[in-house]
Amino acid sequence: MFNEKFSQTFELVLFGVIVLIAIFSILLLTLPSQYDPYKDRVPKYVDEDGKETKLDDEDEKKNPAFKPGRTVQVVVLGDIGRSPRMQYHAISIAKHGGRVYLIGYEDSEIHPKILSNPLIKIVPLVPAPSSLRSSSKLLFPVLAPLKALWQARSLYRALCYRTEPARWMLVQNPPSIPTLAIATIVCFIRNTSLVIDWHNFGYSILALKLGPNHPLVKISALYENVFSRIASNHFTVTNAMARVLKSQYGVTALPLHDRPAALFRPISSQERAGFLARLPETAQYAQDLSPSAKTPWKLLVSSTSWTADEDFSIFLDALSAYSAYATSKTQLPNIIVVITGKGPLKEHYLAKIQALKQEKKLLNVIIRTAWLTPEDYALLLGAADLGVSLHTSSSGVDLPMKVVDMFGAGLPVVGWGKFEAWPELVKENVNGKGFESSEQLLQQLVELFENKDGLLATLKNGALKESEARWDDEWDRVGGKLFKLV
Repeated sequence: MFNEKFSQTFELVLFGVIVLIAIFSILLLTLPSQYDPYKDRVPKYVDEDGKETKLDDEDEKKNPAFKPGRTVQVVVLGDIGRSPRMQYHAISIAKHGGRVYLIGYEDSEIHPKILSNPLIKIVPLVPAPSSLRSSSKLLFPVLAPLKALWQARSLYRALCYRTEPARWMLVQNPPSIPTLAIATIVCFIRNTSLVIDWHNFGYSILALKLGPNHPLVKISALYENVFSRIASNHFTVTNAMARVLKSQYGVTALPLHDRPAALFRPISSQERAGFLARLPETAQYAQDLSPSAKTPWKLLVSSTSWTADEDFSIFLDALSAYSAYATSKTQLPNIIVVITGKGPLKEHYLAKIQALKQEKKLLNVIIRTAWLTPEDYALLLGAADLGVSLHTSSSGVDLPMKVVDMFGAGLPVVGWGKFEAWPELVKENVNGKGFESSEQLLQQLVELFENKDGLLATLKNGALKESEARWDDEWDRVGGKLFKLV
């Protein structure tokens, strides 16, 4: 009896060992290949259908500056088209002979220089089902983990099996979950160096939705802290953010300030007139916007993702107050406001705008919303009289890219300035002004458009001066050296 039981136990143990060996062997055989600098020559790309392509000989000839051993995975767990900084990274890497796998969602138009460059391959992520993308705060604790699991699978597959191993992986943060964890695991498996590009802190954005004391916010902060220490290198968008990373996370980061791409530039008066006449949102008011008009109207532009960190009610309150003020002050011009962008709160604010119109609180203000091509958006900035930023900064140490683009077009800016990093970008009364309330924004609009002391012209000159600072110079100095491309 004892021998029989022993024999059965032994068989079960042996079977278990064989199963474990089989599983281990399968995992070992299916692990993605590791980075080998001697094989970093011809990039491969596998689409969702499993079809494989690679850079052919003709493409190699078109890029004689290609530098072997300079492959980078550029990762954004978001819409590539709405991630200009990560697109600029990809363009700069390829410009200097590096190969790029640009990984993210393809929800909107991508920069033409990316689409035309054979050294850049876009690896699209599969979006989560719509059922997991609800904006409900009540369902968030349930849907967020499920969405994160979906994203983790999609991202892991793209990084491990749809691209060749890379020497570096450049990851946008936030979103932090699950990006940093998956990126860390993949970099360990594939012998890749992880570089985090800090645009903000993920936990601070989550706090806007759940509150700063929510357990998930505290877990997110700890998660970000832990994984930041594992990365090889770091970029930040501001000096202030680099100081926070050093003091709170114990990591050293290289500030790489956002700068405008060549697409954003000052335009001539002829270009301005032609553009305003053809843009649907401004065409019928083109004559009123002309400098030759008796009282030229002013064109304001604001771009937004329509999210919680941009409180557009401040802008709307200031505009309705301006409209009332301009009714009695006839020397004040009418205003046309073009707001560009897509996002979850757009319908909410469109309803508020419609209500203000019905209450006749926007008699001297016209508001239009638009979704423009990158080229038309750049021309709109060049044609406008004033840019407006409602970015409030959840962390206090990030900066709005939209202001950088406005300066690139020589457009002066007024923006929410109640956070630490604001002075790194905007010089008060030189190229822009910061406000901290709708009342202060109203005062600024009146002051600028009454043309007292020519302040708007002064800010315009300051913005034109600022437009001389360009992305290529900043990137070459910081990013180019880290990736050993310059």
